[in-house]
Amino acid sequence: MSFSFRSTNVVLFISLLFVACVPARKYEEADARAKALQTETNAANEKALAAETRAAESDAMLSEFKKRNTELERDTTVLGTSLRQMTKQYDKINTLNNELLDKYNALLSGNQSENRKLLTNLEALRLDLMGKEDSLNTLAKGMAEKQAALADREAKLAELQTEIAAKDAAMKNLKERVSQALVGFEGKGLTVEQRNGRIYVSMDNKLLFPSGSAAVDAKGKEAVSKLAKAIENEKDLSILVEGHTDTDKISAGSAYKDNWDLSVARATSVVRIMQESSAIDPVRITAAGRGEYVPVDPNDKAKNRRIEVVLIPDLKELYKLVND
Repeated sequence: MSFSFRSTNVVLFISLLFVACVPARKYEEADARAKALQTETNAANEKALAAETRAAESDAMLSEFKKRNTELERDTTVLGTSLRQMTKQYDKINTLNNELLDKYNALLSGNQSENRKLLTNLEALRLDLMGKEDSLNTLAKGMAEKQAALADREAKLAELQTEIAAKDAAMKNLKERVSQALVGFEGKGLTVEQRNGRIYVSMDNKLLFPSGSAAVDAKGKEAVSKLAKAIENEKDLSILVEGHTDTDKISAGSAYKDNWDLSVARATSVVRIMQESSAIDPVRITAAGRGEYVPVDPNDKAKNRRIEVVLIPDLKELYKLVND
């Protein structure tokens, strides 16, 4: 989302235009505003990239959890197979024991020649039995080790599930509090949704901005301020403010080069209001412009012109559990 080359051309063009048409003082003021806008756009883009990286790490962590769960199911199947093998070995040992008893009884009633033959067979059976007992002991030891490992995995899985449930409950509670704080605005261009473990507060542009402008009007400031106050004490949240536009091109003579530029400026305006009206740590909040490229309804431009405030929970503890 870098605009450095194009933005430099725009600044140069504006500078040349103002040198030719307006006094030097007005030129300097316009040049300063253009440079400030460029600096602000670059900073917003850097924060957007960082937010997308954190979101990708969260998605990677959830994929690793699914992979670990699949491995646990596979190990359970292997353990069941080992148990069946041990049961078969045990049945064979019982059969051998019965054969030994039968031959021993025959030894008592037979002659010496038969006795020697039976003793030889008896010794062979005894050695075979000892070998099978050793195999059974080895199998039992391996099974015990696998059971211990399985128990450890189950304990970690239970801990992970508990942590996930706690995160889901906390986000559900937060959604209810956010909805309560914005109750007067829902159905009037504002919606609050919980999906993918995050909370999305979507505000139509008609609630916030005049057409083609990044200045938030009074009604929009009220909604943004109430949202900021509702989440200012949530220290474990990352807050991503995304600006979205429709596909209409920027009018000639506008202060904004294109829809990317406009979406970043609008997101930045909302972030400023949130910070001015609450105690939210600036480190936790990111302004990002998505331009026209993430529409919610290709057939309804009004729905696509919006600000989305995404509340993202801190997943460091879950990531630690998965790694352990």
